[in-house]
This record gives sequence, C-alpha cells and structure tokens, in this order.
Amino acid sequence: MPNRRSRGYQPCWKPQASSLELLAAADRVLNRYTDHLPLTIRQVWYSLISDGVLAKESRTYKRLIEVIGMGRRSGRIPWEALRDDTELKAEPVFYAGPDDFHAALRQAADGYRLDRQTGQAIRLEVWSETAGMVSQLRAVAEPYGVPVYSGSGFSGLPAKRTAALRMAADPRPVRVFVVSDWDPSGVHLFSALAEDVEAFAAVDAPGSEVVFERLAVTEQQIEEHRLPTAPTKATDNRSFTGSSTTQAEALPPDILASVVRDAITSRHDPLILAELLNREERERRALLADLNIHPDPEPD
Repeated sequence: MPNRRSRGYQPCWKPQASSLELLAAADRVLNRYTDHLPLTIRQVWYSLISDGVLAKESRTYKRLIEVIGMGRRSGRIPWEALRDDTELKAEPVFYAGPDDFHAALRQAADGYRLDRQTGQAIRLEVWSETAGMVSQLRAVAEPYGVPVYSGSGFSGLPAKRTAALRMAADPRPVRVFVVSDWDPSGVHLFSALAEDVEAFAAVDAPGSEVVFERLAVTEQQIEEHRLPTAPTKATDNRSFTGSSTTQAEALPPDILASVVRDAITSRHDPLILAELLNREERERRALLADLNIHPDPEPD
C-alpha cells in the first residue's frame, strides 16, 4: 500500500471546513501571543482548550498536530511561529569571503555584552522542564543576563554537577527559578533537582548557598487562571499533594513571561544594571571605533 502521507510543500491543500475553523482558531492564538512567538504546539493546544475550541483529549492534540502540519506545508501558518526542538545541528563555520568575514566581525562587535548579573547580590538561573519553552523564557531573562537551562538537565546527571561547578566559580548565593509541570513527575523532578545539585555543591562548592523556587506551575496559578487540568495517573504512586495535574505549557505565554520577569526584577538592583548597561554601551562603541566601524545611528 502506498504511503498516503503528505510530503514536502502542499501549496494546493484545500482544507475541509472543520480544518479551516481549527486553523482560524490557531491563528487567533498566534496573533494573541505575537510578542511571545515561537510557541509550542502544545501551548497552542492549551490555549484552544481555554478558548473552548477543543476538548482536553489526546485525540484533539493529535488532530491539531496534523492540521498545523498541513498549515505549515501549505504556507497557511508561518514556519517560524512554532517551535519544534526536534532538530540538532552541528554546522561548520565558514565565510563567503573577506567582506562576509568583516560583516560577521561587525555583527560580533554590535553584539558585545557584559555579564549583566555583575555586581548583583545574588546570581539567578531559570530551569525549564520543557525544552520547547526555553526560547520564550530566554527572551524574558536575557536582558537581565539570566541564563536558561532546558528540561534535559532535570534528569541529566552531568547538568546537575555542572550547576554545582558554576556555584564553585561564583561565591554569590544562587536562586534557581524552576518552571515545570504540576504533577507527580514534575514535583518529583523539582525536588530531585534541588537535592542533587545541593549534594554536589556541598563537595564542589562548600559553603555555597542555593535556593530553588518553583515559579510555575503552582496550585495558585491553576486556580487563578483556570488552567485546564487532568486527574493524576492511577499508575503513578509517587507522593503528590495536588488533586489534579497541569502542564507548564497550559500557562498562557504572556502570564508566564510576567511571572518570570517579576521574579528576576524583584531580586536584582535596577541601578546596578543601569550602570552596567552604560558601561557596556561605552565599551561597544570603543570596540567599533577600534575596528573603524561607525555604530548604527540611534532610531528617532
């Protein structure tokens, strides 16, 4: 039997009425969160559940994947609006010629950055259980110099030890903001992460101070934002105080961004950051001058 699945671009795709309705609903979600793109398909799914468009069932998620996939193949949905995180790259660095190299050099000087956590009393990190949410969290945390680490580190032994080594290299107290699912797995991963990093730090960075704080999802957020929930799995016997479960991607992207931004700004001194940004700009202009490159004019 031949494979009937669509391959490559599908510019002539003619969706049925039900698919058109689902595409229109997905468009509304993507337009609503334009400032937080790219989204994961699961985030779109949860938004459609909250909008009353879809039921919280695995079949509707699979259906959404199919329709969005065809929407992207046909050009109906921009490829860059959604994040998949299924592609790993190891590409060589090369230049088309001297002009291309000089352009890259100018771009590097334009992107000159200092460690924007320099001078702050504590060092901050953000850890996300879901790798697909890293780009959104990075957009919020990067202006403050706060790194974001992906979900693989929750269970990855080397990542936990590396976190302890970062504490050994920087004597300041550390606060780790965690974004994870509210379910037995997410709660267990949160506690295991904290315990393992603290145990490594006791040896690699004795005397260091680290605090882990769950930013999302919390029971309060579930109630306040009326997030979609599901019962706990009967086969999961791990200790869990919640009465239902919710995935981190159920929290609307703008709400999550606000939660993370507020957590960062409430623990960092804005005057120290402002002074550092002024120094950063002076040094950037000096670098451009050394390279005989004129900085771009300030926008009106």
